[in-house]
Amino acid sequence: MKTLLLVLFSFWSIGVVHAQQFSGVATYHSRSQLELSFDSTAMSPQEMQTLKQQLMKQMQKSYTLKFNAKESLWEQQESVNSGPASASSNGMELVISSGSSKDKRYQNLEEGKYRNSQEMMGKRFLIIDSLPKYEWKIGNETKKIGDYTCRKATYTKISEAKRFATGMEEMEVIQDTITTEAWFTMDIPVSHGPNNYYGLPGLILELKVNGRHFICTEVVMNYKKAAEIQVPDKGSRVSKKEFEAISEEKMKEMMQRYRGNGDGSDIEIVIGG
Repeated sequence: MKTLLLVLFSFWSIGVVHAQQFSGVATYHSRSQLELSFDSTAMSPQEMQTLKQQLMKQMQKSYTLKFNAKESLWEQQESVNSGPASASSNGMELVISSGSSKDKRYQNLEEGKYRNSQEMMGKRFLIIDSLPKYEWKIGNETKKIGDYTCRKATYTKISEAKRFATGMEEMEVIQDTITTEAWFTMDIPVSHGPNNYYGLPGLILELKVNGRHFICTEVVMNYKKAAEIQVPDKGSRVSKKEFEAISEEKMKEMMQRYRGNGDGSDIEIVIGG
């Protein structure tokens, strides 16, 4: 009996080590929906459509997700579209920043913590905080993404954002119901996914949320470099709440500068959501 118990324990130990070594690298492509609205006297519908198409094309980006059983590292790939999206028409220029190629988000599921190295207006911050909680609802709908069978899950929340526009003295708090749609595969049994999303019993290969669409185009399993997940350490350390307060203050300063231009342009900024 003692010999049997020893053998069973040995097999169990091998299984645990194998799970801990489970790793990979997933590549994602993203695209974004964009709504633009201008005074018809400032820009014709045709010019507005051209501007929108230019911006949406530049907002297509590629990302990599390195992962193992407990950690993940999400970062944007360097490319011609890795910088801010910009387009101009009829003397008007729009610039939309959706993150820098130097930004990195690290998540540790075992510790329940994340680190987000993010640049804002020329200054880099290191946001360290607890992982958000997602109450996923897993349905019965399935589909194939590449060679993987995926199952659909959704998460709905009431989101708060802050809106500030020229002519306003204070930011306005607006609420909206946002539904996140995720497709995950249990063929890759890790709880990671694009950006800050996680918590399903398999890797998220496709995700749609708030006008953004991420789709996985390649997964390389047990790739040796995936084990080299480097924890971000660049930037001024702040909590999520502190970073949001700094962002709000920076946006107010920007709006004050636009207001002082006196050119009659209406500018609106929304933070959060």
